[in-house]
Amino acid sequence: MPELPEVEALALDLRGRLAGRAITKVHVAQFSALKTFDPPLSAIEGTLVDDVTRHGKFLDIEASGVHLVLHLARAGWVRWRDEVPTIPPKPSTKSTLAVRIVLDDQSGLDVTEAGTRKSLAMYVVRDPHDVPGIASLGPDPLTDDFTVDVLAGILQREGRKQVKGVLRHQGTIAGIGNAYSDEILHAARMSPYKPASSIEGDDLEILYAAIRGTVGDAVERSRGLAASELKGEKKSHLAVHGQTGRPCPVCGDLVREVSFADSSLQYCPTCQTGGKPLADRRMSKLLK
Repeated sequence: MPELPEVEALALDLRGRLAGRAITKVHVAQFSALKTFDPPLSAIEGTLVDDVTRHGKFLDIEASGVHLVLHLARAGWVRWRDEVPTIPPKPSTKSTLAVRIVLDDQSGLDVTEAGTRKSLAMYVVRDPHDVPGIASLGPDPLTDDFTVDVLAGILQREGRKQVKGVLRHQGTIAGIGNAYSDEILHAARMSPYKPASSIEGDDLEILYAAIRGTVGDAVERSRGLAASELKGEKKSHLAVHGQTGRPCPVCGDLVREVSFADSSLQYCPTCQTGGKPLADRRMSKLLK
């Protein structure tokens, strides 16, 4: 799933490619992707691109006062094409293509989504805050407004909720997903199950530094990369997420996993849980 660093890099890459170009046509190949009807999709056609920005995990293409906003969800991505086909795409359950954006020089973007679970979303709005997911976003962890005191207030409000879930919730902190929450907690040497409100004093400072450092470093590494390079860059720098069974790069212990219905988390027992593996009820049932 693209998270804050990848979407930030996508915005930067596309800003350079789209600046001053006109959007001539937007083809929707997966009709479930389009979530708005007013203004109509045609309102973005014939406009000049002014900017490309990010709100949390949302990508915002602003053109002549209209915003085309994309949320790439779990398996979405944006692919640049130097030349798009002249024949409009046809809706197909076999194709990953969800949306095609055609520019005035016949270059463009293919917005794709792998898998059968279609969660990718596109909005055409006059104001990005007309998108419910943007309107409800928590603070961005890389802005000056996100201070230690702000984080402390968030953790205390969340009470006994597990810190892993607090970090992932977009209405609490914007842009952090499953992968970077694993990486942040590994950097902070903190259990994903630690109650939010128990994180105080030195632990609070450590968690804050881990959030800013992990996400900030990922953004810096991604800066200037083309969209086609971002997934590989992300995977090559993950310490624990997606690394189940491999040695922790800090201590050498094996990275463990806890599985849930539709996701999983990874962690290092030595670095994060005092050497004790966390209970994985799903795997325990399989082993009985």
